[in-house]
Parts: sequence; C-alpha cells; structure tokens
Amino acid sequence: MHADTDESVTRPSSGPGTRARILAAASELFYGQGIRATSADRIIEQVGITKVTFYRHFRTKSDLVVAYLKEQAAAERGWMESTRREGDPVGSLRTLATGIGAASCRPGFRGCAFINAAAEFADPDDPVRAVVDEHRGWMLSEFGAIAAEAGASDAGAIARELMLLRDGAMVNGYLGDPAAVADSLAAAFTAIMATVEAAAVEAAAV
Repeated sequence: MHADTDESVTRPSSGPGTRARILAAASELFYGQGIRATSADRIIEQVGITKVTFYRHFRTKSDLVVAYLKEQAAAERGWMESTRREGDPVGSLRTLATGIGAASCRPGFRGCAFINAAAEFADPDDPVRAVVDEHRGWMLSEFGAIAAEAGASDAGAIARELMLLRDGAMVNGYLGDPAAVADSLAAAFTAIMATVEAAAVEAAAV
C-alpha cells in the first residue's frame, strides 16, 4: 500500500473531475507516445496526483487503457453517426473521407488509435483487444449499413472493402502525404459506390 499525502486538502482526489483529468492525460500520452511506453507513474506525475488517488479510480493500468479506448470509441462513433446522410450513401462516404483527411492533417496525428492499440496488444483475449474488436466491429456494421443503403447485393463484402480503404488512409495519413488522403479516399469510396449503384440498377431492371 502506498502512503497518501495531504493532496485531498488542496485538490479533490476523487470524483469525476479527477477521473477525467487522469483520462485526459492518459489519452494524450497513450496516443502520442504509445501505450506500453507510457507508465502509470508518468501519468500520475503529469496529472499531479498520488498513486493512491490514481488506483482509487483505476485499479490497474489495463483498466485505464480500456477506459481510454472506450472514450475514443464513443467519440468516433458520435462523429461517424453525424456524417450519415440518409438517402445519400455516396455523400455519407464523401463526408467520412473529408473528415479522415482533415484528421490526418492535424498536428500530432499518429494514425488510428485502435490500430495502434491492436499492434501493441497481440493477445486476442486481452481486454484491450476486446474493446478494439468491438469498436471495429461497429465500424464494419456502419459501413455495411451504408453499402446496403446503396443497394449492394453483398453489403458485408463492400463493408470490408471500405474498411480496408479507411484503414489504409489512416496509415497513409501518418506515414505519407496527409494532404492527398481525403481526395484519394473520396475517389476510392465514390468508385466503389458507383459500381454498387450500377449493379443495383441493373439487378432492378432484370
């Protein structure tokens, strides 16, 4: 057991405010420096709390990593849902492409937080991988819904293709020329949807 200090006298050491500060610091460090490269002590130092306070909110570093990824997942889901244009699947994908391109141009962009986390946690049974898999499953279903809206006969196959393009764009935005990501991704998305829509029209005419 670690000895606490009189931190609670000068700064609240419990409640949602402290938890939010721990998560904010963890998000910055995990994304910028890597999850395994960031120790709990480094986060504790940045937040300015004691170890007792830290472990009061997160029993283990793994619990914090899971919370970090769940927070990232909620934000990305909210954003993706906001880009949906009912009745306009191509427009939805173009908005997604623009958003991914804009994110790739942001200072400090280091690719997809979920791809990065999966690369660091190889064990498929790890709780971290469970969060990654759940979120990527949700994204795949979202792409599937867009493909189905466009009339795809095999929405699952189209969804996987769109997911591959999305993943490639995120990696390219970090390692390549981020300025070209949005245009290239939008063109690829549009080409796939044009093929899907053409096939749907042909099938309907038969």
